[in-house]
Amino acid sequence: MSNPKHTLFWMTLFLGVVMVVGALIHKPLIEAFMANWVFNLLIVCVLIVGIALTYRQVFVLFPELKWIAQFRTGHAGLSVVQEPRLLKPLARQLGEDAKRDRFTLSTLSLRTVLDGIHSRMDEQREITRYFISLLVFLGLLGTFWGLLGTINSVGQVITGLDMSQEDFGKVFAELQQGLLTPLQGMGTAFSSSLLGLGGSLILGFLDIQAGHAQNRFYDGLEEWLTGVTNLVDRVDTEKDLS
Repeated sequence: MSNPKHTLFWMTLFLGVVMVVGALIHKPLIEAFMANWVFNLLIVCVLIVGIALTYRQVFVLFPELKWIAQFRTGHAGLSVVQEPRLLKPLARQLGEDAKRDRFTLSTLSLRTVLDGIHSRMDEQREITRYFISLLVFLGLLGTFWGLLGTINSVGQVITGLDMSQEDFGKVFAELQQGLLTPLQGMGTAFSSSLLGLGGSLILGFLDIQAGHAQNRFYDGLEEWLTGVTNLVDRVDTEKDLS
């Protein structure tokens, strides 16, 4: 079966490239982050949790591969003593007496086992997909929040202008001073969009790599189990021959 270490390498390399790019443009990133550091810190925390979950999807494959390798060496009862998590339906089907490739599965049992394993893998990926959508949602929420504050601030500036004054320089100075608050709202809007959408792209790439690792694991497992599957039930064949 494929080694998930290659997936971990590409995921870590991608994160390294992102960190290098972030270090090169750290000044504008810090300014964007400080536009609304509380909301942007929430986005960064969600991104970190999502990254940890994608790495967990890959790391969880190592005990499963180790269980398969040990099982095929012929240790009787290993499927019960060291019961895996993703391969729990397979361990329950094999029982205590099966070892190496000396067991056989019917097509119905094979499909039941593979469907159970596939559903467990999908449950793990649904969590990371939720975090990807959550990052996009937080980015849009910050955008609308900043735009709402901008609209309210601009309205207050316009209504507060006194055009009856003859000193237009003073009026312009008041307008300039009043527009500082709307500009802060625009900073909140664009910074949250930048971090939210950028975080979703990073987490999306990592989720794709983790999905590839899971798919390769599933394909290798399917090939192994297909080799020990009876396409035609022996009992039915004997009845037909009699």
